[in-house]
Amino acid sequence: MEGSCMNKENIKKGFAIFVFLLPGLLLFVSILIAPIAVSVYRSMYDWNGFSEGTFIGFANYVELFTNGSIKFMTSLKNSLILAFFSVFVQLPFALLLALLLGRRDSRKERIYLSIFFMPVLISTVVIGQLWLKIYNPDYGLLNRFLDAVNMGNLKHVWVGDVKTALGSIIVPTVWQYIGYHMLLMYAGVNGVSTDLREAAMLDGATKWQVDRYVVIPIIKPIIRVSVIFAVTGSLKTYDLVRILTEGGPFQSTEVPSTLLENMLFLRNRYGMGSTISVMLIILCFAFALLITAAFREKED
Repeated sequence: MEGSCMNKENIKKGFAIFVFLLPGLLLFVSILIAPIAVSVYRSMYDWNGFSEGTFIGFANYVELFTNGSIKFMTSLKNSLILAFFSVFVQLPFALLLALLLGRRDSRKERIYLSIFFMPVLISTVVIGQLWLKIYNPDYGLLNRFLDAVNMGNLKHVWVGDVKTALGSIIVPTVWQYIGYHMLLMYAGVNGVSTDLREAAMLDGATKWQVDRYVVIPIIKPIIRVSVIFAVTGSLKTYDLVRILTEGGPFQSTEVPSTLLENMLFLRNRYGMGSTISVMLIILCFAFALLITAAFREKED
């Protein structure tokens, strides 16, 4: 009798939990899972977005990697180059700023945090237009600066040259999100116990040694999150590329997102566009899992 009462009570609790979770579950499925499922389904079709599509199986995926005119591998390479600079330039600089700001008095901390975080708050469209003015070959700040320091021979059409176009995108992208990662790491640095810092200082450690051997190991989970955000964000990058170069010149700065736009709205290849979106999802998940596994191995 007592067992049956317990079973009824557990069923009631389980039902109550299910009812409370149901709205969030429906939202999750409708916003995330359903669009992914539709993209996978559409990627199996040769479809122009208007007429009825033709089922072709995995032909779009094969073409994506074998058809040189689509240049998916070029776009992926550009995203990986951007990810490299994000991880090995942007994140170390953000970490350095977070460590330095963690030593200042609270009033100055707020001022510097506001300054470095400002680019994150500004619209990417505005930032893109700002850097277009900086790169302008006639009256841009960069070429004027080169003239002022007697280095006019280095003046360049920065976003219009295949050799410099990708670098012209990397610089503002790295600059824009330094403040974002700095704020994440700064929160972790501030969470480190002062007792641990003081104990290390009493043992003769310098401030940099405290940061290296005490603070950084403690905030590794936050660094891992920043690495995942930097890599997946680079794979999904779109707006600055669209504003600065539109994927040119000669598709030299094409990234998967601009290639996706090209397939959907210029070539009317909705099946191929869906294929690119599915590949982006797979790549983002794969890199997130690889980075998590790499950090777990280091911790072990």
